[in-house]
Amino acid sequence: MELFYMIVFGSLAAIVAALELSKSSKDRINTSSVFNAFKNNYLLVYSLMMAGDWLQGPYVYYLYSTYGFGKGEIGQLFIAGFGSSMLFGTIVGSLADKQGRKRACVTYCITYILSCITKHSPQYKVLMLGRILGGISTSLLFSAFESWLVAEHNKRGFDQQWLSVTFSKAIFLGNGLIAIVSGLSGNLLVDTLGLGPVAPFDAAACTLAIGMAIIMSSWTENYGDPSENKDLLTQFKGATIAIAADEKIALLGAIQSLFEGSMYTFVFLWTPALSPNDEEIPHGFIFATFMLSSMLGSSFASRLLARSSPRVENYLQIVFLISAASLMLPFITNFLGLPSGHKGGSISVSGLLQLIGFCTFEACVGIFWPSIMKMRSQYIPEEARSTIMNFFRIPLNIFVCVVLYNVKAFPIAIMFGMCSIFLFVASLLQRRLMVISESQKPSKCSSCVGISFNDYLN
Repeated sequence: MELFYMIVFGSLAAIVAALELSKSSKDRINTSSVFNAFKNNYLLVYSLMMAGDWLQGPYVYYLYSTYGFGKGEIGQLFIAGFGSSMLFGTIVGSLADKQGRKRACVTYCITYILSCITKHSPQYKVLMLGRILGGISTSLLFSAFESWLVAEHNKRGFDQQWLSVTFSKAIFLGNGLIAIVSGLSGNLLVDTLGLGPVAPFDAAACTLAIGMAIIMSSWTENYGDPSENKDLLTQFKGATIAIAADEKIALLGAIQSLFEGSMYTFVFLWTPALSPNDEEIPHGFIFATFMLSSMLGSSFASRLLARSSPRVENYLQIVFLISAASLMLPFITNFLGLPSGHKGGSISVSGLLQLIGFCTFEACVGIFWPSIMKMRSQYIPEEARSTIMNFFRIPLNIFVCVVLYNVKAFPIAIMFGMCSIFLFVASLLQRRLMVISESQKPSKCSSCVGISFNDYLN
């Protein structure tokens, strides 16, 4: 079975390398040297930010367990993180639009560094505070940086299509290569050097501090709506009405919540799905394989985004259908009654089939991220970009909290089947979004959104 893991990893690595090396002029977008300098600066910062996040991920649960906490208490800590993101995410998003996106990015660094520091304490209340700070940080990571990028890109007058280059590269590096390197670095610190499970959090804090220094020294400030006479409540009202007034924005939010909700559920459930009887599986190697699959998807997405056809709205329908089929595998293998492994043994035949499906799903994740970023840059009004993006995360965080709270109430196969249904619904909503976008001219749509949003605020 060890040979199987190596074959899967090696095959994926070869495909990624082949895709990158075989890109033709049709698969690339010609850009200027000024833009390349801007893009590379952002990619460096984004990679450091993602490294700070990825270094922590594999060791959060393990650290809590070494402090003597049980599954119930650890589950409460995780719920606190997602609940914090849900409660405070929209507030910090609105503040980012009003007070400045660069300032919000610096705030992300500070709050996440403080969250890392709390990991040194075995006290439950201190760790709970760290989870709350981590939830706020997550909201900023997935809204403020993208909002700053889009606004700064437009302010500098770069071609709109060039955004696709930055998006695809950011996912290729941040959610692929950096994730793999961070996982290996964490393993080096904890296992090889024997520095303990808190060492990756210290490394993350240092990485975030370096990124913050680059932001403060090289980024300029930009705003959504800095008007002094518009308080947070007015911002919330304007963002809510903008979502309700434009079906495309509402559909985009629903699609994002359905896909990301399924993705986070997958993150929690892939380990017990592959080892239902405590089979011996190489968690770190499998994680690296998933990240390589994500790199494959983002590499493929860069080719799609470089061309005018097919449009993002079209091909994402297929991506969601493939994702739905991939996460249906645990349900199918359970229904067919395929043989499972035994405690301490190697992965079963059922697990091998699911692993292939999970790698396929991760490839779809790699395509999804730069594609949804591209659509958000087109459809979400600039005045409240961070606010609206965090509005989208409210149903996502509610969904994840419910899953965490009831993770023992339903069989794993049923949970994956539910995610598959959500992804199928996302495909249907994506088709609706495609129909609407094709029936309206982009320029007319953009103008209408901007006017209606400002009208509602004034």
